[in-house]
Amino acid sequence: MATEGGGKEMNEIKTQFTTREGLYKLLPHSEYSRPNRVPFNSQGSNPVRVSFVNLNDQSGNGDRLCFNVGRELYFYIYKGVRKAADLSKPIDKRIYKGTQPTCHDFNHLTATAESVSLLVGFSAGQVQLIDPIKKETSKLFNEEMASSWPA
Repeated sequence: MATEGGGKEMNEIKTQFTTREGLYKLLPHSEYSRPNRVPFNSQGSNPVRVSFVNLNDQSGNGDRLCFNVGRELYFYIYKGVRKAADLSKPIDKRIYKGTQPTCHDFNHLTATAESVSLLVGFSAGQVQLIDPIKKETSKLFNEEMASSWPA
């Protein structure tokens, strides 16, 4: 594309630009397709925790990743730092209404390609045992804690 009068070519590809409405920016796929962002809350923070487990399956993609964002818990196949996970297709996604997940960890000793145990702790004191591969909830511990703790 030639500019008028100068005959100079414009080969620069812009990755961001500013308009009245705001800043437009070219995002990598992993950033663009990430789950819904939690709105900014100036009174407190929404801690994000990440847990990893290797299931030793035959396909070579045995690593799994679990993370929470606010009241949502996601479970994905982890392909390493060089390949972005398809964040639009989680293996399992759970949204909690009463309390939010504050910590979680996998049972590495019993993890198989068909089943994995994930223990999730919540802000009101409950602890839940789930299997994100089978998409089932096994047990909820300290369920009475939610009603006895002040809001």
